[in-house]
Amino acid sequence: MLQIPIVVMTETLEHEQLREETQTMIVNAHGGLVKLQMDVMAGQLIVLMHPRSGVSAAARVVRVENPPGGFTAVAFEFKEASPKFWPVEFPPADWAAAGS
Repeated sequence: MLQIPIVVMTETLEHEQLREETQTMIVNAHGGLVKLQMDVMAGQLIVLMHPRSGVSAAARVVRVENPPGGFTAVAFEFKEASPKFWPVEFPPADWAAAGS
């Protein structure tokens, strides 16, 4: 679990621009999970932006869940793998725990 401040932007079917400041719950090189109050649907395109740096990346919503707590948990995947988007270092692909 990693909480990173992020801005999520998308467009409604009526072409209304939506923008929400939120934080991640989980991140990885291929996408992540964010808390949202705006309504989104699986398959919807979104753009994620770091509010400090302005760096952005396009993504697609893959799952929407409504756990207790008054928010929506939205799983997304980047259009292209983006391991450098998050300000963290991921282990190399050939990394394995000792004794594996």
